[in-house]
Amino acid sequence: MATSSGVGALTPYVDVLRTPYALRMVLFGFIGRLPLSMVGLGSVLLVEDYTGSYGLGGGVAATGAVTTALLGPLIGRLADCLGQRRVLLPVVAVHIVGGLVFLFAVRSQTDAQPWPLWVMFVAAGVAGAALPPISSMIRTRWSYLLKGSPRLQIALAFESVTDELVFIIGPVLVTFLSTTGHTTSGIVTAFVLAVVGSLLFAAQFHTEPPPTGLHLRHGPLAIRTPGLWVLCPVGLALGAILGVLEVSLVAFADEVNRKAYAGLLIAALAVGSMLSGVLWGLVHWHNELRRRLVYSLAVLAVGTIPLLLVSNLWLMMIFVFIAGTAVSPSLIGAFTLTERLVPSAVVTEGFTWLGTSVGLGVALGAGMSGKLVDLSGANTAFSVATVAAGAAALVVLVGQKQLDEGRVVRSVAIDTPAV
Repeated sequence: MATSSGVGALTPYVDVLRTPYALRMVLFGFIGRLPLSMVGLGSVLLVEDYTGSYGLGGGVAATGAVTTALLGPLIGRLADCLGQRRVLLPVVAVHIVGGLVFLFAVRSQTDAQPWPLWVMFVAAGVAGAALPPISSMIRTRWSYLLKGSPRLQIALAFESVTDELVFIIGPVLVTFLSTTGHTTSGIVTAFVLAVVGSLLFAAQFHTEPPPTGLHLRHGPLAIRTPGLWVLCPVGLALGAILGVLEVSLVAFADEVNRKAYAGLLIAALAVGSMLSGVLWGLVHWHNELRRRLVYSLAVLAVGTIPLLLVSNLWLMMIFVFIAGTAVSPSLIGAFTLTERLVPSAVVTEGFTWLGTSVGLGVALGAGMSGKLVDLSGANTAFSVATVAAGAAALVVLVGQKQLDEGRVVRSVAIDTPAV
């Protein structure tokens, strides 16, 4: 049950953004993470254009997502130990190198002597491994700025809503650029935004939490938190759902001869998710967060079922919007529980583990759906999303004890500013 006084009033979000230096942090952070919703889809569109295979495109996108997932926790722990700025700069440099090699490798596929496919996969993996983890870092900054304040929950909800806005603008932008101009323009724009946004974000030193001083190989490990072992499979499932929808909606639009509308279909999902996320952050809930997470995942599983049956573009857009209303509440619940359960000194690592799970899920979902699209069509591929959401709801239901915030003792903390 929940009550809300003036759900339409956005005053709590405005108050959060009035936190000193927060507005610039949010703006540059948004630019830096916009490529999260562009790189995978841009890679699929680019590879498919040069090779004619959605399966190969999905495999390349999956490779980048896997390396992001594998290296993400290490980058997060380095950021906790050494500071975000010191870690971001070399990461951005590696991302540039990987991105350039990837572009040349894909473009060579139409040459008389194309580069080996493994070069394309390796380059995509390097670029993915060094994709700056802005989303985790900005959540850590909010935890640092608003620790102990009731505004922290609003800030984390705001970040999930911002993630959805990223997935509204990014797919539309990369699809428009890739389908109306040169096919490389979408992925090139994504790489440029990642570099520029990350550098500007790194320059916001006023909001950067100080290094914890923990040794990289010693001190608390976020992954030892029992609740994180429940939340990571949830992140895996949510990522799989996003990966499935990202590839399958593009393929669906292509099947109905409306490929240019693929970005709008993905945007419909994100709009539904964003709107529900805004309302979710404004509601005063009476039941526990761990129980609400079960409900939102169950609704997500049911909401994806119509996608298996719809063959009309506009009906698909409506049902995708409806399914999207359960995505943001699920992400908000998972990230908020992570912040509450993981020791403060390794909270970036904790967020990154969850982000890693989401990234790995995107990889699995994109890869599986790409193969299913090639074999049976887009509608069949949507079944992966239904199964993933149902499995995640079951995992959270069984893991309620590990997600009980009242059982957690957070003995390690970092100094926080007064609010």
